[in-house]
Amino acid sequence: MTVSSVRWTLSDLNAAVSWCRKRNSQGIRCILAVLGEHAQSKQATFHSTKENIDCIRAIEAHQLDASLSLKLTAVGAVFDQQVCRDNAITIFHEATVRLAGFELDMEGKGLIDITIDTGIACIRTGYPVTLALQAYMDRTGKDLANIVSAGIIPRIVKGAYHGDYHEFEQVQGRFKALVEMVLPTGAAFQVATHDPELLEWLTSHLDDEKHRVEFGFLLGLSDQTKTELAENGWAVSEYIPLGNGAGPYIARREHYLSALGEIGRVPAP
Repeated sequence: MTVSSVRWTLSDLNAAVSWCRKRNSQGIRCILAVLGEHAQSKQATFHSTKENIDCIRAIEAHQLDASLSLKLTAVGAVFDQQVCRDNAITIFHEATVRLAGFELDMEGKGLIDITIDTGIACIRTGYPVTLALQAYMDRTGKDLANIVSAGIIPRIVKGAYHGDYHEFEQVQGRFKALVEMVLPTGAAFQVATHDPELLEWLTSHLDDEKHRVEFGFLLGLSDQTKTELAENGWAVSEYIPLGNGAGPYIARREHYLSALGEIGRVPAP
């Protein structure tokens, strides 16, 4: 599989709505993510805030089975944390009014605390929040315990930035350990991976937990796997980036495929 054969993003909100309708008809929930990272001015963050609110309103208007996922660097995290929190809360409040799901993406290690703090500030309103946690970080076990106790739904991922662990098998093991950690809590949770070994372990290990787990995938990868899981009664979601500014996102996807190829591995089909 070559990078050029993978369609990583959609051009705009109209395309995302159309794609989401198709996925919903297949029993797959969608997670819409407006592209644009590392905003450097208030004007740029306000533009991003508007785009995210437009996305939430489209979810309501078209009655989509979908949520919005937000990267805090798009709304000010890299230059003004108060601006970031204010924008994130504005977007979150719009999601609560429109009854759209709200999720926070995790980015680089320097943004973990503000991302968790923002999630906790949102969950205090009583409306659900999902937050991604990266298996390749040393601190993630403690963070997982904290967000579950706060009522936040964890989304366990391997990680796509710079982590504390890099060996493939190490990160696999840490991913499994986080799943084992959340199971006794009784909390709902999500797992997001294209690793066929992990997927096999997860489906066999979680067969009695279908009511509380959702499998997440990226647009452009593992289409056969995501549809088969949905057909077999698992909750499945697809992460759909949309809009302009796709460069950093595509670079991470290219690095992912390249790193897998170097160790003789491929994503699930």
